[in-house]
Amino acid sequence: MELLSSAYGLVAGYIVPFLFVLTIVVFFHELGHFLVARWCGVKVDAFSVGFGRELFGRTDKKGTRWRLSLIPLGGYVKFAGDENAASVPDREWIAAMPPEERAGAFIAKPVWQRAAVVAAGPIANFILSIAIFAIIFMLFGRIVASPVVDTVQPDSAAAAGGLKPGDLIVSVDGDKISTFSDLQRIVSASANVPLVLEVKRGDEDVTLTVTPQYRELKDRFGNVQRIGLLGVSRSLQEDDLIHEKFGPVSAVVEGSKETYYIASRTLDYIWGVISGREAADQLGGPIRVAQVSGQVATQGIVPLFSLAAVLSVSIGLLNLMPVPMLDGGHLVYYAVEAVRGKPLSERVQDIGFRIGIAIVLLLMVFATWNDVLHLTRL
Repeated sequence: MELLSSAYGLVAGYIVPFLFVLTIVVFFHELGHFLVARWCGVKVDAFSVGFGRELFGRTDKKGTRWRLSLIPLGGYVKFAGDENAASVPDREWIAAMPPEERAGAFIAKPVWQRAAVVAAGPIANFILSIAIFAIIFMLFGRIVASPVVDTVQPDSAAAAGGLKPGDLIVSVDGDKISTFSDLQRIVSASANVPLVLEVKRGDEDVTLTVTPQYRELKDRFGNVQRIGLLGVSRSLQEDDLIHEKFGPVSAVVEGSKETYYIASRTLDYIWGVISGREAADQLGGPIRVAQVSGQVATQGIVPLFSLAAVLSVSIGLLNLMPVPMLDGGHLVYYAVEAVRGKPLSERVQDIGFRIGIAIVLLLMVFATWNDVLHLTRL
């Protein structure tokens, strides 16, 4: 009985939220490919959420098989003329096609149309993220605190830099600061990096230089975060708290800003790993996503949708990596084709796809290994 209870807790607490989030993100990614392909006149053979054996599905009037497959860790759109779900062309089959059928094959389309179809997937992910954040802002607004310092911890970066209680932080490195959250975001990404702060202290304008201290913090779920800290707290005075409300246009603008922030932070981290400034152990795979999904689900449906928006940005950026087999790799091939006036040879493309598969598999193994190590530390 206890074993059944544990199994139910695992499914309800982690697997269901994980599949909910992943299915939303994957569906919209593939829907982007599908809609632009249809617009370009490409025949779509299959639209699958998941891989492997089909669990159930239906075929629409245009011959597309919509299916839900056994392994719910991704998905694909298969175009006419593709050998597999990675959009590798089946050249022998295409050569044997009648001209009228070949016209609907993906590979027969102009290079700009093929590039548009491929780019539509990641773009759909960014649009999904913007839409989720915009809906949340419209429905709930947000409460923000003014960037006013309430307390300064002794022996902190703020104390060393000369910050005092009551200081109003106006800008950081020339960027205007409107809320305390703006300050936190910049500081958390700037450990051991000197920052120039413009401060309003009463009637006086003060310029200070502070260097956030590097810290490893654990959240209430035991996840470790490596961030920069100033050592200040925000003011909780009623006059310093603002309940912001958003209309449709302002919500989309704010959702775009949120999506841009997540994308820029992700790229900063990846560059930090490449340059040796950041540790690669923060890269997570399916296990970590499932764990975080379960944790976030305990906080309610809104945080879970917010996680879907964050994951959607990550999936969009991952697919834009210039690795053959991923969308970014296809775009590189098309860029070369546009410059040369003809595609790369079949041998070069095949070698590229094999290398791409190896890179993706190695990345998955590395991320999963990180997940396992993360679980052992909890």
